[in-house]
Amino acid sequence: MKMDNNNHSVFLMYYHLVLVIKYRRMVLDDAVSERAKEIFEYIAKNYNITLLEWNHDSDHIHILFKAHPNSELSKFINAYKSASSRLLKNEFQSIRKKLWKAYFWSRSYCLLTTGGAPIEVIKKYIESQGEKH
Repeated sequence: MKMDNNNHSVFLMYYHLVLVIKYRRMVLDDAVSERAKEIFEYIAKNYNITLLEWNHDSDHIHILFKAHPNSELSKFINAYKSASSRLLKNEFQSIRKKLWKAYFWSRSYCLLTTGGAPIEVIKKYIESQGEKH
């Protein structure tokens, strides 16, 4: 597993983000999802975030990405939601018929940390530190 690094640290930080359309409206098709992905990649560069996987259903998106410790995730997510909402509604007129108010995304989101080892394995490793075998 290749670690990321900067001047003073080594890290590997994966996140799973789920964004839901306001009122769970079914407005995501392949074209809208692809454009939303392009916007994500464009904004992500400014936050040291790298997209790894993207998929959608008709009312929500799943995103797997890598970030640096200095990435301000909440600011990034808010910037992405704001910009993508504005651009997608302007570029896809069909969305305006289903989402007539200012919002595109639900106000909430789900952000999960992910990694290679289950939490129980990490807990046991930490518990075992200092023990003599």
